[in-house]
Amino acid sequence: MIQANDTYYRENAATHRAEVRKLQQKINLMSLLRLLVFVSLVWCVYDLLQDYSPILLVLAFVQVGLFIFFINVHYGWKDKRRLLERLRFVSENELRILKGEGNSFPDGSGFLDDDNYLEDLDIFGRHSLFHLLNRTTTIRGAGVLADRLRESLLEAPRILAQQDAIRTLAPQTHYRQLLTATGLLLQDAPDREAMKPHADLDTPGLREWLETEPRLLRNLPVRITAWLLSAFNLYAFYVLFATGAYTLVLLGLAVSRGIWGIYARYLGDQHKLIGHKHAVLDQYAGILAVFNQIDTGQSTVLQELQGHTGKAHTAIRKLSKLTSAFDQRLNLLVTLVLGNFFFYDLFCMIAVEKWKTRNRNGLLLWIDAVARVEALNALATYAFNHPENHYPQPVAGSAPAASGSAPAAADPSTAATGSAPATSGSSPEAALLLVEATGLGHPLIPASRRIANDLTIGREEKLILVTGSNMSGKTTFLRTLGTGLLMAQCGLPVCATSFRFTPLQLLTSLRISDSLQEQTSYFMAELKKLQKIVVQLQTGAPALVLIDEILRGTNSEDKTFGSEQFIRKLLGYRCLSLFATHDLSLGEMEQQLPGKISNYCFESVIEAGELHFDYRLQRGIARNRNASFLMQKMQII
Repeated sequence: MIQANDTYYRENAATHRAEVRKLQQKINLMSLLRLLVFVSLVWCVYDLLQDYSPILLVLAFVQVGLFIFFINVHYGWKDKRRLLERLRFVSENELRILKGEGNSFPDGSGFLDDDNYLEDLDIFGRHSLFHLLNRTTTIRGAGVLADRLRESLLEAPRILAQQDAIRTLAPQTHYRQLLTATGLLLQDAPDREAMKPHADLDTPGLREWLETEPRLLRNLPVRITAWLLSAFNLYAFYVLFATGAYTLVLLGLAVSRGIWGIYARYLGDQHKLIGHKHAVLDQYAGILAVFNQIDTGQSTVLQELQGHTGKAHTAIRKLSKLTSAFDQRLNLLVTLVLGNFFFYDLFCMIAVEKWKTRNRNGLLLWIDAVARVEALNALATYAFNHPENHYPQPVAGSAPAASGSAPAAADPSTAATGSAPATSGSSPEAALLLVEATGLGHPLIPASRRIANDLTIGREEKLILVTGSNMSGKTTFLRTLGTGLLMAQCGLPVCATSFRFTPLQLLTSLRISDSLQEQTSYFMAELKKLQKIVVQLQTGAPALVLIDEILRGTNSEDKTFGSEQFIRKLLGYRCLSLFATHDLSLGEMEQQLPGKISNYCFESVIEAGELHFDYRLQRGIARNRNASFLMQKMQII
């Protein structure tokens, strides 16, 4: 199936490349025709000036009409070419991702927060989960996708609804690619560096503009006066051209400027809020126009989004045109003539206020809908690209204890469609914290190098001790499990052959770094991270805790004692835990606390003077050591 997707994108890119070439040939021909018509028009006008002829006059008007028609066709074809170039880029980018060459969209480094699992699990930054998923073209869309990874869904019904939306959207490849390409039209060129959202083209000031009450629309005397003065100034120009008298023009200018001056500050303030937004508004309108062609199927999430947006793209497109016209108040020629004599910016403001009066309750909802659509489109693209992944099955009993009645899917096959009947919260699994995975691998590791493992935690134990030598795969496995759970709680198919889980908060301590700026030692930084985990567990919310080799900054005896006490503390909370350690003595806790702790390990094998790892999770405590072997091999000792 991966090969089939590769072929699909390759053929798409080739098709769009050929269409761009054909369209460019038509654009070149149209440019030549425009030039010929323009030369012919100049010749007609010259002949008319020399010797008037009704036939030449009609011909001149026909050529003017042809020239305008050719210009419109020319720009229409250029817009189509830009869209085809973006579509080609989208397919070529997907090919690069499938080959492991990286994603051209932003990696989300700015969303990184080391106060939680984001850094530990490589959620943001280069070669991160966000970078693997991201296809968003708006800043708001990137923000919604980031928020979903920072705060995943913790209720089974919402997860199943999200799965439905992704499953419905994933096979609609034409519309998904068209949606992304339309969003990319805001950029100047389809290259890797250009495919980054521009912060200054987002929508600052819109909320304040919407909350500002109109001052001109309901002011009938001002509107009538503006129309009458515009008519008077038009008459004054007629007199000026007919007789050369400019008194009326000066009088009209003085009165017009006086009235305009009353509202000059208001017009300027409003322009600061709504000006220079036509490009991003066109982008939002285009995305919604494509989205409303999508088949929502049985997905309540998609149906809700289409219900909220409706014909919103038409309204947003109109606002874009109004703001573009309003921006012309900065044009010197427009200001000198239309602004001074015909209240250009005042009439533009009246039109903008009229739009606001009709649509102020919907605009922010529509913009938020664009962001949600983009995030869903990104997730659905991942699902389409990885048909070998499987949709996980959430089981009930997540979140706080009071929500024990949350429904769960009764059968894995029906859970995949999201249409399974809900089971009662009184079922045995309703109060069970569970993560059960087979064939679980890490999505950021290429399939050719990925080692899959099976794991069940929650049925027979609350905490698993994972031992193993250096480089054996302990930390990678912890990250694999955490990433799999996070993807499951985003509604994504998981890199596994099966995955059942109770929705859980993720609490991790896998990476620790000291801080010279904050004068924090490595040891203190680690303690603070562990403290945050305990504080979160004290809320009673169910969690999955992933710990890697704690208390490295103290002596071995103190480390063993502290680790054992921390493990016992974890067992008192409503959580499942994986605790990776080199301290083999901790493995004795399995006998001390049967039914609560189990030992698993990753072994290394030394054969023929070489060190080998199979990265397979197995029961028991690791016995082989590789540190001294490697030091001898590297002639350190």
